[in-house]
Amino acid sequence: MPCTHLAQAERFAHPAPSSRDLHTPCTCSPTPPEATRGSRTPALARGPRPRVAMTTLTHRGRRSEAGGSMGKRLDGEEERDPEDDDSKGTRLTLMEEVLLLGLKDKQGYTSFWNDCISPGLRGGILIELALRGRIQLEPLTARKKRLLDRKVHLKSDAPTGDILLDETLRHIKATEPAETVQTWIELLTGETWNPFKLQYQLRNVRERIAKSLVEKGILTTEKQNFLLFDMTTHPVSNAAEKQRLLKRLQEGVLERWAGDPHRMERRTLALLVLAHSSDVLENAFSSLTDDRYEAAMNRTKEVLDADPEVEAAKSRGTEMIWAILAAFNKA
Repeated sequence: MPCTHLAQAERFAHPAPSSRDLHTPCTCSPTPPEATRGSRTPALARGPRPRVAMTTLTHRGRRSEAGGSMGKRLDGEEERDPEDDDSKGTRLTLMEEVLLLGLKDKQGYTSFWNDCISPGLRGGILIELALRGRIQLEPLTARKKRLLDRKVHLKSDAPTGDILLDETLRHIKATEPAETVQTWIELLTGETWNPFKLQYQLRNVRERIAKSLVEKGILTTEKQNFLLFDMTTHPVSNAAEKQRLLKRLQEGVLERWAGDPHRMERRTLALLVLAHSSDVLENAFSSLTDDRYEAAMNRTKEVLDADPEVEAAKSRGTEMIWAILAAFNKA
């Protein structure tokens, strides 16, 4: 799937405890003296409060209450890593992170010569849906062992709240028979000779992602004149968010590097793969010193040169990430 087959129209379309009435007297017992106006008894004069023993049932009840909301999470849907720096700021999708890496801060557009970012964004959509527990690869069989031979199956059609993700989810749900990862990247990009499959193309993806980043206060919208035409651009308005993103990716292969991609946070691993596939990885490491840049690139190469089939077999939670890498390696 060559990157140069990008639809020309998209290249220039570049670019959140209920209160109680404490003064209502209880009807089942008289109002205590200390609640009467003008007669406040000192706290020490009231005597010690009785201690309630913490039984096993109390512990179990508290645990069940704390986990009640987590029980509503879809099976397989990822939880945000509390140590992830990005969780302390605005939560971004993988597509938004890739586009933010590719955008020039002041100019507000991606490189005109980058034809790889379009399929890279489509790969990000598939990984995002997998991490949210909406899709998965079909189980291994004797005839279908390779990642690129296994079809993408719908796991849940619950809306995600993101327009692009939900649109893709509807396409996957309506497609029979199911398609492979590589085929879905081609269909979502519009790289198909089948006229009946053109309905699956996602249009104006970069512009829609940029508008989402504008709504989140990370980008702004401007108009720039390029001699023969005017183009909408989206310069970075919140540099702190982009720096937080760069720091997370850099630390993933430097300070937090453990010598094993499976010990990386899944979203960081996915972003590393997508940044490489979208040809924006250089932007993430360009601010590093020479020594740190070389170390970051060597460790990144170690991850990208790994065998996707072997790595996917080690952890089912990262199958879609390695399948996307395998698809771009084959292209």
